[in-house]
This record gives sequence, structure tokens and C-alpha cells, in this order.
Amino acid sequence: MTASRGRLIGVGTGPGDPELLTLKAVRAIGEADVIAHFLKRGRAGNARTIVAPHWRQEAIELPLAYPVTTEMDRHGEDYKTQIGAFFDDAAARIAIHLDAGRSVVVLSEGDPFFYGSYMHVHARLAPHYQTEVVPGITSLSGCWSQAGVPLMQGDDIFTVLPGTLEVSVLAARLAETDSAVIMKVGRNLPKIRQALVAAGKMDGAIYVERGTMADAVVQRLAERDDAPAPYFSQVLVPGWKDRP
Repeated sequence: MTASRGRLIGVGTGPGDPELLTLKAVRAIGEADVIAHFLKRGRAGNARTIVAPHWRQEAIELPLAYPVTTEMDRHGEDYKTQIGAFFDDAAARIAIHLDAGRSVVVLSEGDPFFYGSYMHVHARLAPHYQTEVVPGITSLSGCWSQAGVPLMQGDDIFTVLPGTLEVSVLAARLAETDSAVIMKVGRNLPKIRQALVAAGKMDGAIYVERGTMADAVVQRLAERDDAPAPYFSQVLVPGWKDRP
């Protein structure tokens, strides 16, 4: 690594409310030479929208558009090949700026190392460049704060589960934990509901949509239909059975 090389900075943008950006994140964004962000083709990108008020006019924008999102089976070889090639290309495009001595901020919704796309870039570039990661408020804390529901206390075991798991696996994991958050709801809502019933934890389950955003929705999961949920949605399973 040479002194002329730039610095890579992964920045967590929080769960959606622009006021939940950390001071450190705002400073990093305001000082960056290049700002890279992930987005779905044809969309502005959520992280880009969140940080818009702090965007330095002189900064170079580097949009990184996913080749596929939910159109293909994520376990399929074609999906894995396309996504792997996408992150290889994203890292190479960022490296061009780093080699030119520019600082590059890569935005990540929520926290960069919590199911974040940034980690794929980090794994490819961190061994070769000076790197910093600015943590962000997670979507989990954003959603349970929006719902006003404390999830765990004392010796409660807390589990984070992706809704993409098979029903039997989801049910087994739910049965062995005290509290949980189920992410990646989307079209998996009927399956999640089935797993909660099987684990005996449907009562008390809470559905949160777009937590911390202006159009947030909070309701008992039992009152929500099985229509596909938006990307920004989670199911909360509270623990803390001995609350006063």
C-alpha cells in the first residue's frame, strides 16, 4: 500500500429517517471525494435519498446498480454468478478512484456489516487499501423503536432470522429462542406466519413496515394480510415475559 492511495470508508446510513444518521457518517459523507451507493435499476436508491442533504456538490457519484434482485432464485448458480461478477466489478470501479488517491465513501442502508452489500466490497478491497467502517443504526432498533416494543431483557436470548429460510427451519429457530426479529419478509410473509404458528409464537408478533420513515406502518401480524410486504418490513417477536 502506498501513501498516494485513497481511503475506503463504509458508511451506515441508518434505517431510513435522515435524522438517524450519525454525526460521524455526516462528516464522512461531507468530506468524501467519491460517494458510491447501491440501487435497484430504475430507482434513485434509498441510501442516496437518506444522505441527500449532506451530499457535497463536488463529490463524484458512483451508482452501483444490481443486475438482479428478486427476479431469480438466490440459490441458483446463474444468480450467484451474476451477483459475484457484479461485486467484482463494483470493487474494481471503486479501486480506480482509490488508486487515484481519492477517498471513497460506500453507503450502506442500516449498518454496513449487518446484511449490508458493502461487506462484499470490503472483503475484496480491505486487504489492499486503508479502510474505515462507520457503523449505522440498524433497521432492527429502528423498527422496535417505531413499534414502542422492548424485545428482550435480562437473560432473554435474542435471534435474528431471515424470512427466506424454510418453514421448518424458521419454526425450529423460533421455538428455541425467547425473542426474535424476522427480516427479509417480502413474499415470505405466508411462510413466516406458518412458522410462527408452528412455534407457538404467533400471539404477540408485530409487523412493522418502513420503520422510522414518514409512511411507517405498525400492526399486529394477525391483522395483516398475506400480500407481499415491501423490502423495508420486519416481524418482531417480543420476549421479556416477566415484565411488570
